[in-house]
Amino acid sequence: MRNFIYNLVKLYVKTGLRTYYKKIEIVGLENVPKNKPVLFLPNHQSALMDVLLIAVDCNRKPYFLTRSDVFGKPLLNYIFNYFRMIPVYRMRDGRNTLSKNDLIFNNCANILNAGESIVMFPEANHNLKRRVRPLSKGFTRILFRAMERNPDLDIQIVPVGLNYQDATSFPDSVAIHYGKAVPLKPMYKKNELLKTEKEVKKKVADSLKQLTTHISSEKHYDAIIAYLNKRKVNFLRPQEVNRLVGNVRLDILPKSANVPIKEKKSLLYPFFVLLNLPVWAFWRFYMKPRVWELEFTGTLRFATALLGFTLYCAILLVGFSFWVNFKFALLVIMLIFLFDWIYIKYLASS
Repeated sequence: MRNFIYNLVKLYVKTGLRTYYKKIEIVGLENVPKNKPVLFLPNHQSALMDVLLIAVDCNRKPYFLTRSDVFGKPLLNYIFNYFRMIPVYRMRDGRNTLSKNDLIFNNCANILNAGESIVMFPEANHNLKRRVRPLSKGFTRILFRAMERNPDLDIQIVPVGLNYQDATSFPDSVAIHYGKAVPLKPMYKKNELLKTEKEVKKKVADSLKQLTTHISSEKHYDAIIAYLNKRKVNFLRPQEVNRLVGNVRLDILPKSANVPIKEKKSLLYPFFVLLNLPVWAFWRFYMKPRVWELEFTGTLRFATALLGFTLYCAILLVGFSFWVNFKFALLVIMLIFLFDWIYIKYLASS
């Protein structure tokens, strides 16, 4: 029963993601080992969307290290625990909370020793900038603790590159690139942990810089992004974009700061809004003004779309069933869903 509910929710979310995004590309899924302990290490740009996109399609049933501030209430804690979310504490949560991470890391070591998988964001924060940020040492502490308990453990590190065309727009497209699994055991030296830590972090960082767009220059970042936007590059192809970034001539970069290119709305956009008016209005006038960080835009919009459209369909089903009949109500819902699908996949301009 427990697995049934988990799989049902997973299917619900996966269907929602496939409808919400214009395109989802998954590259390198064959790189994910199926019968070995795995630590997934993705870059982090779009808050909970990064988690969901990996959770529904990574070919494993992973645990997720999650910022501790979302925990706290008993009901939420139960739900998070059910879906294998584990709190991790950061400096901003208070220095006195960091000691709790020791128990968390022990738990993660046990999970890996049991042959399970974990998703952890090694950058330790999210940011929309197209850059791999310096990696924290937290993930190496988990790896080393697992190896201390079982030196023969064949842990596989899988870097994951998340690539959004524009994480704050709708509909957006995304590509998830799974890198080749890196075995920890050949790098692990029990008596040279500092050296091992540096080697592992470099290996992961170098891999991530190939799996997602990486613009290292702080000084020229905005100008490079403006240049890439002007060329209308496909950010779902990080290796191609990185080659372009590597060959860019700084003397031809735009002088002005980056201004995203605005696409014209489809002529059918008003019809799309009309068909989904309650959900659209709730997002536009209630949820969107409450987005506290741009990185959460996609997460809150998706949650509004998924839960709001489900409720909207339920109301339509009940209303039209009483007004006309159940078959007519079902037909109306199916037609709205079909139009939304076609609009998002093929007709929207974004």
